[in-house]
Amino acid sequence: MRKIVDYRKILGVDKNAELQELKTVYRTLMKNWHPDKFTDSEESKLEAEEKSKTIIEAYHFLVSIASETRLQTIEDYKLTTTTSGIADFEYKNQILTVSFADGSIYEYFDVPKAVYVKLINADSPGRFARRHIYANYIYRSTSKLVATA
Repeated sequence: MRKIVDYRKILGVDKNAELQELKTVYRTLMKNWHPDKFTDSEESKLEAEEKSKTIIEAYHFLVSIASETRLQTIEDYKLTTTTSGIADFEYKNQILTVSFADGSIYEYFDVPKAVYVKLINADSPGRFARRHIYANYIYRSTSKLVATA
């Protein structure tokens, strides 16, 4: 969740920001921070390059978790979570990464450690995830191209 909050702060948007608003804010920030505008010193150009990389990363991340993006990809998501078994999963900093047998990989954000422990100890991790994870946490695909604004 911290990552999401940080990226929203970078772009200056709230949690209800839609794809079009993200796109507008992104373009404005990139116009202001484009490295080619900073020709006066090498230091300022390097700072602008770092800032623009951060803006690009934040934009792409927020687009990937936006509600409109999830609506556009919901059919693929439902197909994966209902028909493909879990091939592997990893937990780090409240982010649960689940790899599915069909090659899809999804990240679930703000998953409490207690839920992860229950997933590990479940008789059927797939059934546990379908009941307690897939519909309850913000997710994004890290394996497939998602919609763009």
